[in-house]
Amino acid sequence: MFNLLFVEPEIPGNTGNAIRLAAITGSALHLVEPLGFDFSDAKLRRAGLDYHDLAVVTVHPTLDAAFEALAGQRVFAFTSGGARRYDDVAYQPGDVLMFGRESVGLASEHLAHPAVTDTLRLPMLPARRSMNLSNTASVAVFEAWRQHDFAGAAPVPHQGS
Repeated sequence: MFNLLFVEPEIPGNTGNAIRLAAITGSALHLVEPLGFDFSDAKLRRAGLDYHDLAVVTVHPTLDAAFEALAGQRVFAFTSGGARRYDDVAYQPGDVLMFGRESVGLASEHLAHPAVTDTLRLPMLPARRSMNLSNTASVAVFEAWRQHDFAGAAPVPHQGS
């Protein structure tokens, strides 16, 4: 339903968690090289567990290649200095939720790229640098999915009275 875009992720566990997130929400995960790991990394495999086969994951050689593959979709770049709060957006299926490297976030040229629709932020207490990459992606994709009543999710089992 939505597209997660990780630009040059560095930590295998975060990407493994994102693979699991994509699998359980029906999102697609797009990764932009260079990656700070390879897909045989034990930490990546452990975090993604058996979800690798259930997730759609595409690796792009450049950010421009990723934008070309995602042409026509709105792109929301997540950054601690974002212009709007993440929950002030009416998300649409196909929207791209873009996140930067764990160590430095998105570069200024990525934030200024013409494909970027808007920059978004999660509220935080003052004097905090950022939240963990996979946690931030989870908050964002679940808000987008919530706005669509969790379309495609398993039905809630009937609770007896």
